[in-house]
Amino acid sequence: MRRWFVLTLVLLLTACGGGAATPVTPTQAPPTKVRVGLDWTPNTNHTGLYVAQDKGYYAQQGLEVEILGAQEGGTVEQLVAAGRLDFGISYQEGVTQARVEGVPIVSIAAIIQHNTSGFASRVEEGITSPRDFIGKKYGAFGSPIEEAVIRGLLECAGVGDQFNQVKFVDIGSSDFFVATERDEVDFVWIFKGWTGIEAEVRGVPLNIVMMNDVQCIPDYYTPVLITSEKLIAEQPDLVRRFLAATSAGYRFAIEQPAEAAAILLKAAPELDAELVRRSQQYLAGQYQAEAPRWGEQKLEVWRAYAQWMADRNLIARMIEPEKAFTNAFLP
Repeated sequence: MRRWFVLTLVLLLTACGGGAATPVTPTQAPPTKVRVGLDWTPNTNHTGLYVAQDKGYYAQQGLEVEILGAQEGGTVEQLVAAGRLDFGISYQEGVTQARVEGVPIVSIAAIIQHNTSGFASRVEEGITSPRDFIGKKYGAFGSPIEEAVIRGLLECAGVGDQFNQVKFVDIGSSDFFVATERDEVDFVWIFKGWTGIEAEVRGVPLNIVMMNDVQCIPDYYTPVLITSEKLIAEQPDLVRRFLAATSAGYRFAIEQPAEAAAILLKAAPELDAELVRRSQQYLAGQYQAEAPRWGEQKLEVWRAYAQWMADRNLIARMIEPEKAFTNAFLP
């Protein structure tokens, strides 16, 4: 009886309207706008973000993501903590230092599983181990951690008492190739997946003393994806949706590095295409490495590196490492 009444009412209303009833389209909630801050200019560390954007993974999660370069008014860590950015690209050292200073940020994914940095020099310098740093000029970029790392490598090699024979030359953000070609410096701290690959593209033979090959300094995550404690507490579903899409982007980059490189180049056409393609191929094996899933982080990695920093007075106190990161939002 009730269905008959409703149907009769609809027919009457249609007739009174003088024509066919206008169909009603269900309303869809507008996408949630999200701002992500990069740590530097676009490069293959960031490819998963651009893939997730290009392939519609963010849209599928109801997100409209804006990927931003370096911002004025503070570091990525500070801007994320202040809510001016929802997410950002940082590194374990930066997160650790921020938390010591009371900046409430949390690492929610390791973009690369292991430290892929090392100390690079042109082959003719003959630098193949930390012992060879003695009497050489190091191109410093101005971080207090550089002295601690080089001192630690020398101590591990049994020549820590000769640390003062390494000359630190401030080169800021100068190009590795220009600085070494001009003989301003002999060796520089680089990431193998970018500057190391660029050397191959340029045909410049390098020796790279990889940090994890020497195994004197604890392994650490660099870079990492961060957000604020506030966003985690107030919008956990947003964090979960963002990571679901971002994880899919990085898995795509792992499985299809050539297409992922093309997507990054479309977003950042100013990059050297051959460098991006080779770097992407290299990082395809580094993003997840042996971890059970992309983004996974280990407590022992956070604890060991923070303790190393504390032991060398790089931070004023030891942090609570279990609060510095979380795997809870990874798919």
